[in-house]
Amino acid sequence: MPSAQAAPAAGGAESGAAARDRDDDGRARQARPRDALGRPLPYGAQGVEPVSEDPLPPRETVETALGLLAAGRPFSAHEVFEARWKDGPDEERDLWQGLAQLCVAITHALRGNTVGAHTLLERGTQRLQQYAATDGPTYGVVLQRFVEEARERITQ
Repeated sequence: MPSAQAAPAAGGAESGAAARDRDDDGRARQARPRDALGRPLPYGAQGVEPVSEDPLPPRETVETALGLLAAGRPFSAHEVFEARWKDGPDEERDLWQGLAQLCVAITHALRGNTVGAHTLLERGTQRLQQYAATDGPTYGVVLQRFVEEARERITQ
């Protein structure tokens, strides 16, 4: 796996408060520690164990993400689903993206951002409804129940 490094802005100087962590190919990487809700912490601080940015097989994706949700880490669950959506087949994009969006909705709710939570709840729900109409595989996820549980967590 490529090493993470701070990416300098044009001209070699860092831009803004801090440059983003990048790998040798220039892709953003998660080298900075984060709290359980995905908020960046200062370098050197103790954060939660990061999840792999590499996609997992579909059933392992579901199992890992559900475990992270149960552990109170919806942002990390979103990252697991996101890796699968970016690597998976186009015909499954709405499944993985919808699941990721619902996890981000939960994250926003826990951070106190109710507008963002409701916006992503609706986007994720729409994607999962579109996917359900295709009769594609859900890898053990009961989509309607996932939506209902996300909605409950957001409205608590």
